Amino acid sequence: MVIRVYIASSSGSVALKKHQQAIVGFLEANRISFEEVDITMLEDQRLWMYRNIPEEKRPEKGNPLPPQIFNGEDYCGDYEDFFQSKEMNTVFSFLRLSPVKDSES
Repeated sequence: MVIRVYIASSSGSVALKKHQQAIVGFLEANRISFEEVDITMLEDQRLWMYRNIPEEKRPEKGNPLPPQIFNGEDYCGDYEDFFQSKEMNTVFSFLRLSPVKDSES
């Protein structure tokens, strides 16, 4: 399964850009393989993201905003969910990944 982070490259929101960068930066720093999906450039991917976010995670009005995280087709969560998992040191389970074992022996 591939971790996919749905982003919006042309957002005018500074907070949204910071949230996207925080997730991408964490994944890169921890060498977690992922792909970015820019929903501003790929209409079919934007619609797929909207359709696959669980009803309870959707806003009352409008569409869910990026960043949104999926493992394959399994929804992991949004920035707030990611941030909470990072604070609780449960990012691997949040992303539905096996923990990486230290190579030091």
